[in-house]
Amino acid sequence: MGLKDSELKGRVARNATDEVRIEKGKYWNIEVVDIRWYKDGNPTSKGVRVNMKELKHLNNILGRILDGEHSGSGESNQE
Repeated sequence: MGLKDSELKGRVARNATDEVRIEKGKYWNIEVVDIRWYKDGNPTSKGVRVNMKELKHLNNILGRILDGEHSGSGESNQE
């Protein structure tokens, strides 16, 4: 079962053939965000699909990394 009601939210190009696509949609009736590598316009197996709660945790962690505050401690998804 694939991503339903998929909506492309953004792209990050690495070069002429490789890019990361960020899509929002539903998987088994759960709202998810899919962040996946594409090569020559085709999805690869490299990527991650997270539900909205997981996305909030991921966003917090990435924000701390960008702010230079992450210690690399491998902490879990706890606030």
